Amino acid sequence: MTELDAQEGQELRCGFVAIVGRPNVGKSTLLNHMLKQKISITSRKPQTTRHRILGISSDDKAQCLFVDTPGLHAPTGKALNRVMNDTVHSVIKDVDVVLFVVERFAWNEADERVLEALQASSRPVILLINKIDLVKDKQQLLPHIAMLAEKREFAEIVPVSALGGHNLEPLEALIRSYLPVGPFLFPEDQVTDRSSRFLAAELIREKVTRQLGDELPYDVTVEIEKFEQQGPTLHIHGLILVDRQGQKRIIVGSDGDRLKQIGTSAREDMEISFDCKVMLNLWVKVKSGWADDERALQSLGYSDR
Repeated sequence: MTELDAQEGQELRCGFVAIVGRPNVGKSTLLNHMLKQKISITSRKPQTTRHRILGISSDDKAQCLFVDTPGLHAPTGKALNRVMNDTVHSVIKDVDVVLFVVERFAWNEADERVLEALQASSRPVILLINKIDLVKDKQQLLPHIAMLAEKREFAEIVPVSALGGHNLEPLEALIRSYLPVGPFLFPEDQVTDRSSRFLAAELIREKVTRQLGDELPYDVTVEIEKFEQQGPTLHIHGLILVDRQGQKRIIVGSDGDRLKQIGTSAREDMEISFDCKVMLNLWVKVKSGWADDERALQSLGYSDR
């Protein structure tokens, strides 16, 4: 869509849309489904998303800039925890629309914490009740919706299934109606502001989390040391950082079997995402205290922006 098209009667809309909610409620799954491709990693383990992820959805009339955020959670002493919470608070203040994702038939202290954080925003808040595909009798949702409607004045309340795609097309049209009038900020074919190098690191971390989420704490991150296209093949070297020697042994596994499984699964997703053959090499290194070291976090790409 060009400026000339806009001048000929097509009013463009463009704005930032925050996706917020407690950990593991389906925010990243929602973003990936809205974009029709994977840019934000998912797993059953809370706090899988640690960074602000921007997903860009464009059509001929509007550009939605979706901001996926870490799940807001109870403060702890660790710097990583503080940075993730600061990211959520910062995003809420800067966007045009907020999508507050909750789970069907569930409301707890973590949801209340998000609701409290939303008091800092005067923007429209659309409440999304997720995972309704698991509810056979949709009439059962009505008392829950009535309870949620009393929590604050929501602009809209929309039942959805992020995984199944239920109600997402009407939701996207609804979101566009709340966006401010203005020119597009990104090319129409761009889907994220994150680099391929960043996405590679996130895909590796996703596979570690999915395979070992119950065995490892949150003290795992990934650094890409090499990202180089050589002819038809993309060569990637990934360094998995852990806090303790015992965690390294868990990831490597017997005779390196687990690390090989992680690498194979990550490489398959990378070849889909990057549309080329990928040669992936992984190593595991102990970096004690990285999750509570502000300088280390900054060097690893963690910030509140």
